[in-house]
Amino acid sequence: MKILDWYILKRYLFTFFMMLLLFIPIGITVHLAEKIGKILENEVPFDAVMLYLLDFTIYFAHLLFPLFLFLSVIWFTSKLANNTEIIAFLSSGVSFSRFLKPYLIGAFFVAILALILGLYLAPKASQGFNDFSYKYFKKGRKVAENQNVFRQINDNDFIYVSSFDLKNKQGSNFTLEHIEDNKLVYKIKASTIKFIDKDSTYQLRNYTKRTVGEFDDILESATKKDTVFSFDIEDLTPVIYIAETLSYGDLTDFIAKEEKRGSSNIGRYKLVLYRKWSLPVSVFILTIIAVAVSSIKRRGGMGVNLAVGICIAMVFVFFDKIFGVMAEQSNFPPVIAVWFPNVIFGILAIYLLRNAKR
Repeated sequence: MKILDWYILKRYLFTFFMMLLLFIPIGITVHLAEKIGKILENEVPFDAVMLYLLDFTIYFAHLLFPLFLFLSVIWFTSKLANNTEIIAFLSSGVSFSRFLKPYLIGAFFVAILALILGLYLAPKASQGFNDFSYKYFKKGRKVAENQNVFRQINDNDFIYVSSFDLKNKQGSNFTLEHIEDNKLVYKIKASTIKFIDKDSTYQLRNYTKRTVGEFDDILESATKKDTVFSFDIEDLTPVIYIAETLSYGDLTDFIAKEEKRGSSNIGRYKLVLYRKWSLPVSVFILTIIAVAVSSIKRRGGMGVNLAVGICIAMVFVFFDKIFGVMAEQSNFPPVIAVWFPNVIFGILAIYLLRNAKR
């Protein structure tokens, strides 16, 4: 029986990595053909392009990890079924559950790889991929939420700007409120706020400060005032893809800070966090579905199994994208959005597995 386990496990891992090696160059070629015009137009250095393609490879390999696995399992299991090898295994007294064991062992190794990618490698690749894309391919597109920014900086300070120009590091209609024990202590207003890199200070135009007194308020005003605040420009307007670029520990800390600051993008950030754990689980679910679908010898051969597999894969991606958008654009809980497709397809995996045993 160990011979059978090793035979299936080697085929499982070999087919999966071969599919990655086959599809990644195709993906790079198609992507490069699409972007080569902008690369030449912007005269991007060769080493920067090579580094970008490496980041692109890791970024999309991680993104499409479950689909590559799903199709590779269907491919080699269908070949086993067409060669009547599965019938020979099962007719020798091996139960279907025992036959599934090496697949689950292979899924365990792939899930560990997916977890390592998600926690450590993919964030760095995402940083490089997105930075390059916004620098050369998406010029003019906003890289951060810079309209009607309202944030809680610390336990007592709340700031607001109606708009913020990241290039010039300047905001309009700035307001800062300092609150203690649910009471307003002072309020600062300015028509513009600009960060001065030279000495890391902020320059306020048409500055006014109102300090609330017990009987009378104290008013202070100036046409221009240079001061220091406890927040950075990155705290004020983090880039849109910031969550994808952070490791797990940094991401949890970042989300905790953003929740205190009242960020409107918490749903988007938590989606990235929860997907780091849901992806390895989906590896097991899709492996079981793939084996259950492709282990039966069908009229039409491997093509039918692949067609069924591709349909299931597309439905899985559809569910994942739909619920992801719902969590980003509404108050739909991100944890449900991430885990709902796994729950639905987990039930489907159990149903298909029972039928396959019969």
